[in-house]
Amino acid sequence: MDRTDHSTRREFLAATAAGVAGVSIAPRAKAGEGDQALIAITLDLEMSRNFPDRSDTHWDFEKGNLDDRAKSYAVEACRRVKAAGGVLHCFAVGRVLEQEDVSWLEGIVRAGHPVGNHTYDHANVLATRAEDIQFRFRRAPWLIEGRTPAEVIRDNVRLATSAMKSRLNCEPAGFRTPGGFHDGLRDRPDVRAMLREQGFGWVSSLYPPHEAPRPLEEPEPAVFDSILRAQAQAQPFVYPDGLVEIPMSPISDIGAFRTGRWQLEWFLKAVRLGVEWAIEHRAVYDFLGHPSCLYVTDPEFRAIELICDLARRAGDRAALVGLESIAERARKRER
Repeated sequence: MDRTDHSTRREFLAATAAGVAGVSIAPRAKAGEGDQALIAITLDLEMSRNFPDRSDTHWDFEKGNLDDRAKSYAVEACRRVKAAGGVLHCFAVGRVLEQEDVSWLEGIVRAGHPVGNHTYDHANVLATRAEDIQFRFRRAPWLIEGRTPAEVIRDNVRLATSAMKSRLNCEPAGFRTPGGFHDGLRDRPDVRAMLREQGFGWVSSLYPPHEAPRPLEEPEPAVFDSILRAQAQAQPFVYPDGLVEIPMSPISDIGAFRTGRWQLEWFLKAVRLGVEWAIEHRAVYDFLGHPSCLYVTDPEFRAIELICDLARRAGDRAALVGLESIAERARKRER
């Protein structure tokens, strides 16, 4: 159990926001006037190395070959968020649409949950060398022979969109980069231009830096403090060319359970602090999860239920939304 009492936590949240240099948090406004906390639950639909067993590394070469447990987890997570009055935003690796049965993903779309583009092969969009694009192409370089890294990446994004149109009969709801980058796409106008050319108005690529957890050790207060400070940096903004950035909120399930090898209770504490901070400051919280990790580490959906419960208890001060709603508010504030 977390021993931090409510009054102390509120003081800590306020002090943290005030102490983060260069971060602008919108002033509080009356709820219902566009200044609610916007809480997003997002799941990247891909397989993850080290899950379900620590020795599993073959998923690096078949990121889109989702197993039945990952697919079932995604479906149930979507059902729970919809029951709480929100939507869950998924990002699909295109290769999953090569599987014979995609009815589970069709059901997610029919239920009103947005599904975005996560490239076809889980490609690194910042790669400038062929060997850095994806493990699959390192093993089978003939698949991309004769093309530059930029051409391969552009085509990988296009293929995922084409697969979604063909098998799901829908356009992708935004784009998330495989992997999160500390500066997002600030220094890569070429990648931003490529995404805009393919019709994307927003991207989720930035994952703010924070203190790394020590494996198997209960996080010290300084670790949670660092994660919460990073949350203040994980707020949407607009690049000079008009592309909206929607950062991912720390700490991700992969960071907690693969890198830190955390216990679930430690992860839940970090999630709760981040959501409460967003509600306190009418800000954004973008939960980053992976069903292939969570079905092992959180089989009872406690993180998702926690987020839904915190949003419900906040009343009209918060809303469970997809990332398009967050992008639209960022555009309005920029204007």
